Amino acid sequence: MNRGPEIRVSSLREHTSWRTRLLLYARLVRLDRPIGILLLLWPTLWALWIAGAGNPPWSVVLIFLLGVVLMRSAGCAINDFADRHFDGQVARTRHRPLAVGQIRPQEAVVVFLGLSLLAFSLVLLLNRLTVLMSVVAVSLAALYPFTKRYTHLPQLVLGAAFGWAVPMAFTAIQGTVPAVGWLLFVATVTWALIYDTEYAMVDRDDDLLIGVKSSAILFGRYDRLVIAGLQFAFVLMLLWIGRMADLGNYYLLGLAGAAAMSLRQQFLIRRREPQAYFKAFLNNNVLGMLIFLGLLLHYLTL
Repeated sequence: MNRGPEIRVSSLREHTSWRTRLLLYARLVRLDRPIGILLLLWPTLWALWIAGAGNPPWSVVLIFLLGVVLMRSAGCAINDFADRHFDGQVARTRHRPLAVGQIRPQEAVVVFLGLSLLAFSLVLLLNRLTVLMSVVAVSLAALYPFTKRYTHLPQLVLGAAFGWAVPMAFTAIQGTVPAVGWLLFVATVTWALIYDTEYAMVDRDDDLLIGVKSSAILFGRYDRLVIAGLQFAFVLMLLWIGRMADLGNYYLLGLAGAAAMSLRQQFLIRRREPQAYFKAFLNNNVLGMLIFLGLLLHYLTL
């Protein structure tokens, strides 16, 4: 009795032109919404510039830039595969290609594997330790979407997945991960917990209905207070990193800008409105950019 709609969707898939299919794949991996690429990019650049003392090898920078795009895109594909039975019930995600049947689940898995293999082929141009660490990066990217069923802190797993580029940047340039590299990794995970909690707040009502777990649900009415505490810890860690790496006034100026963006996010979410949560999430792009600009100016003026 319900076969009619399924046949129509299948027929549409079979008669879709290759150009349309490419556009659907681009939507699957969120190339039309590059905010995730940028949020992964900024800590990668922080790490590359600190590890390279302001002069990282440009070949390594290019490999990491391409890797950021490929791995974030692969993460989106596997995320939509994992959430294919939930996305149709959430207002923000109900029009995703996999949720409406424009792309098959198997196709999303193939896209994930293909992009991951491309990223891995780039890492093969780096040293052996970085190659070994890239296996952790792929594992974290694949694991994250499924943790929403079992823990209220999938954002920590996302933070580890996004932040793993930091120790990889240090091994690629220095052959090891010094203490400042691990501290920057912890700071990046903390930052991801902040912005992905703000992102999860947009879907909190829908997630409660369908049984998906998140830090936004876990923190409940204390969400703003917990985010404020995390923001304070994040800024303190970045100050500590500045001391460890002998970063000067330009870095501190960029960090002051980042602290100001954190205050703006608190202002945006004060009334707990979904659109304001999303604006606060997007504001993190400026925050990450200001920190990098501070680093860049510091090294350019030495």
